[in-house]
Amino acid sequence: MIPPLSSVTPPASSLRAKAQDLETAFLAEMLGHAGLGPQQGAFTGGIGEEQFASFLREAQAKAMVRAGGIGLTEALFRAMGGKDAAG
Repeated sequence: MIPPLSSVTPPASSLRAKAQDLETAFLAEMLGHAGLGPQQGAFTGGIGEEQFASFLREAQAKAMVRAGGIGLTEALFRAMGGKDAAG
């Protein structure tokens, strides 16, 4: 017999990794809206900067999450059914 989905919970490490991915995506999007993107003017990176600005924002967001982020990971982790302490 197959157990109901509500009783099947992924491992905590998998849930935490997904929560970190979600916080990273959120922060990358917010960095873009905050103006951290391709710059305008004479002394910019040109079309290359436009092409790769999203990669820079994502790398910066990942670094922010590794440094503790804004606390969104833990809230998302618990909302997804995670129950252990932060780790």
